[in-house]
Amino acid sequence: MKKVVLFASGSGSNAEKIMRYGSSKSTFEVMSVFCNNPKAMVLERALHNNVPTVIFSKDDLNSGVLINKLRSLNPDLIVLAGFLLQLPAALIEAFPNKIVNIHPALLPKYGGKGMYGKFVHEAVLNNKEVETGITIHFVNELYDEGEVILQKSIAVDDCTTAEEIATKVRALEHEFYPKVIEQVLIH
Repeated sequence: MKKVVLFASGSGSNAEKIMRYGSSKSTFEVMSVFCNNPKAMVLERALHNNVPTVIFSKDDLNSGVLINKLRSLNPDLIVLAGFLLQLPAALIEAFPNKIVNIHPALLPKYGGKGMYGKFVHEAVLNNKEVETGITIHFVNELYDEGEVILQKSIAVDDCTTAEEIATKVRALEHEFYPKVIEQVLIH
């Protein structure tokens, strides 16, 4: 069975879908959830799914402490699921082509520093886009610029609020992210 480590900062709805998908398919197991926010809902979701957690600081991330923890776990894949900090180059270099992320837009549109969650959906709404979607990609040193694994689009021309867009995009995330993780691990 393949081993996955999740990195998350917030509510963890994607992380929970991934934990449940992995345990139901027996293809991969989420070994741990790494979180930089001790108040994040993802920690409760991990507890309910019997997944150990690691809470860390930005200093831990940038000092190399996490690289050593990750090496001891030897994950087949590191999955960013609502993780908001930029990974340091040393961590990316330690796990080449083993880190994936999901972005709530069709990159390269609405990507880069500060473009996450509601900020993306508000920009999509304000620019009167007729469609948006998700991009699942490998992580490199630049925000949202790694090699694209999958993009899926959805019509949003009927949406009048950023929340309506977020709901549609979240449904795509929940449907496709666990499956793509499985595919990346198999190949």
